[in-house]
Amino acid sequence: MGMLQELSYYLKSQSTSIPRYIVEQTVMSLLGGIPSLVGIGLRGIAYKALLKSEGLPLIEHNVRLLSPANITLGKNVYLDSGVFLNALPGGVHIGAGTSLMHGVIFHVFNYRGLPQAGIWVGKNCFFGEYTCIRGQGGVHIGDGVYTGTQVQIAAVNHVFTDPDTYIKDQGITAEGITIEDDVWLASNAVVVDGVTIGKGSVVGAGAVVNKSLPPYSVAVGVPAKIVKDRRDASAIRKQVEGQVHFGELEKLRS
Repeated sequence: MGMLQELSYYLKSQSTSIPRYIVEQTVMSLLGGIPSLVGIGLRGIAYKALLKSEGLPLIEHNVRLLSPANITLGKNVYLDSGVFLNALPGGVHIGAGTSLMHGVIFHVFNYRGLPQAGIWVGKNCFFGEYTCIRGQGGVHIGDGVYTGTQVQIAAVNHVFTDPDTYIKDQGITAEGITIEDDVWLASNAVVVDGVTIGKGSVVGAGAVVNKSLPPYSVAVGVPAKIVKDRRDASAIRKQVEGQVHFGELEKLRS
């Protein structure tokens, strides 16, 4: 691959066109590193012209956006410092009231041209620090989904059937992942390609979900196994034996 081809490939991975790339990089270079409410306010005004947003987006400093023209944010979406959104080509769509904490990565870049690529997130979700979602096969997440820290959701897998060929040269599979409403994924959980997690399910810390879970499952382990149903009365009684706490933000959003 020649130098011009490599440059063209690089630009394609950064933006939807060269003129947009120049404008986006200029605006983000000038405003991207400004901390405090001043920076949030300036970015809210300027970045609204770069992406699709209902109202002014709440974006902290040092957030990296690739192809912001393909990013859609609902009202009161919050992007903490260090968030990275790569929205090529199918885009990143984040529903109202959703928060992405420090170091979260939503990565769609799909040079293989898969038509289903993209990340779609519902309303009032929360993604803990350093959670990573890869959307080559398409990731669809419902409302009220919460993750702990360092959760991995990867709608892509490498083919490795031929031991005589480098794995990198054998292509990928990308079936897609669906996570329905009101799911909690605890810290360091992993969700692999082709999985659906049913509404109201809980996945324990460090679990690896390699098979679909029915609604209201509680699953733990490697690989994840269902240990109870949240609708079971005894499980509910045990869960609420300790003191339950609510915060000010929950009251404001209720």
